[in-house]
Amino acid sequence: MDIIKLLLIFACIIIVMKFNKPLSVSIAAGIGAAIVLYGINPLDTLKLIVAGTFSKGTIDLVAAFYSITFLQRMLEKRGHIVLAERSLNNLFRNRRINTMIAPFIIGLLPSAGAVLIAAPIVDNSVEDYLSKEEKTFVTSYFRHISESFLPTYSSILLALSLSQVDMTSFVVAMMPMVVVLFLLGYFFYIRKIPKETGLTESSKKRDDIKNIIISLWSIALSVTIILVFKISVYLAVIPVIILYFIINKFTFNEIKPMFKSAFEAKLMMNTVIIMIFKEVLHFTGIIQRLPDYLSLLPIPSVVIFAMVAFIGVLVANSQGSIALAVPLAYATIPDGGVWLMVLLMCMIYIAMQISPTHICLAIITEHYGTSFIDLVKKTMPIVISFVIISSIYSYLLFLVM
Repeated sequence: MDIIKLLLIFACIIIVMKFNKPLSVSIAAGIGAAIVLYGINPLDTLKLIVAGTFSKGTIDLVAAFYSITFLQRMLEKRGHIVLAERSLNNLFRNRRINTMIAPFIIGLLPSAGAVLIAAPIVDNSVEDYLSKEEKTFVTSYFRHISESFLPTYSSILLALSLSQVDMTSFVVAMMPMVVVLFLLGYFFYIRKIPKETGLTESSKKRDDIKNIIISLWSIALSVTIILVFKISVYLAVIPVIILYFIINKFTFNEIKPMFKSAFEAKLMMNTVIIMIFKEVLHFTGIIQRLPDYLSLLPIPSVVIFAMVAFIGVLVANSQGSIALAVPLAYATIPDGGVWLMVLLMCMIYIAMQISPTHICLAIITEHYGTSFIDLVKKTMPIVISFVIISSIYSYLLFLVM
């Protein structure tokens, strides 16, 4: 019955999406379905709403989005996003490289709001060579590649802690999969874009490199602070905003409108609704019972745990899936080592690119005015390809280790 109920919950979400309703409304429908199907009483419902709205995780996310959006407004005001895009064009003179590398670099900042900084650069590089839906995919996809392996992300740190796998070994082992992610994105979409930018070869490459540093130092510094001091995103970004304010000689009248414009109500609403959805699903117990259901299938345990990791992301999020799948997998396969970690994290990473609980997907679809279903359609060929390739790669690692 749990599986049937879960399918009905996701069916509600998809049906509402089909009527071109915002993601927040679709997820709210899923919450309503879960409450009815699991008979959650009004008092518990209220507690779950309060927990999802005011939890530390929700507050940290909202604060991170606000601070990143504020920094983005400042970058736009000084023209640094355009300058970065122009300098990349001058340096590489290749639209394809710009479209892939700029979101990837910006994605080093572990915040969902970073995707909004990448979007204008992708727009300028791609122009009209890709559809709106393809732009949505490209911006989100390349921004997230760093999240598959970089230990600045809490999900990676959590998985390494639970598995006791060496950080360096994992990062090195993931490098071929990072290359695969770039190649898949290139093969399915980027190659549609012409290489040429129409610009003549730059004779001042040193100036272009300098301009990229001037444009993106604030993002690099934010990442460094997060990595070194292990603090929340907004705590790292706020001092960078102050420093950026001083160095670029902002006036209070210039930034005054940004206090309001950086607060994007739809984004904040999506965040809160998704966090409530996560609380409701945890309350139902389906996440905890999922491995037991999958264990009844006549397939190897490693495949079961890969499925738990993948489906767990769709039901909850990456951290919830890691907390569920990684300890169970390593308890069952104690000598799994790096190969098992690579398999699980590849499944978790790629499932996040189609998960309705993934905040970034709500942000980028809202930004481009596309639907979640359209984004999933554009992503599925890569999801299927990556699942197959990463499974084969993990098996090869198993054979040689």
